[in-house]
Amino acid sequence: MDAEIAALAGTAGTTVVTLLATDAWNRVRDGVVALWQRARPERVEAISAELVSTREELLRAGEDGDRETEAELRGEWQGRIRRLLVDRPELVEELRALLTELDPGAEPAVTVTQHASASGRGRVYQAGRDIHLGRA
Repeated sequence: MDAEIAALAGTAGTTVVTLLATDAWNRVRDGVVALWQRARPERVEAISAELVSTREELLRAGEDGDRETEAELRGEWQGRIRRLLVDRPELVEELRALLTELDPGAEPAVTVTQHASASGRGRVYQAGRDIHLGRA
């Protein structure tokens, strides 16, 4: 589970910091604060303030073309989120749902299982996405 948590925290830290510099930053803040509310309610105000501070620092870094600060901020949030998930692994699914909500264009991590059978001269065509059948 540690590798899974580390990977998820990496994605989350990158997504959170990236979206803090967009119009979606309020949704990001609210979603991240909600995670902390469930795990460590005494830290909610501090986390909210840290998100605002991160946004301000990120916007300044963007204006200055400072990519190092952006990378450092991503790393800081990856670490915070990883530590939260290690302490409270039950939040993994909630974090995944938040990431899907915040970045709906991202491919969800979903396992698809398909079963089919045919008999006689029957045929089965299955696809995980689009399927196009035509005659040659």
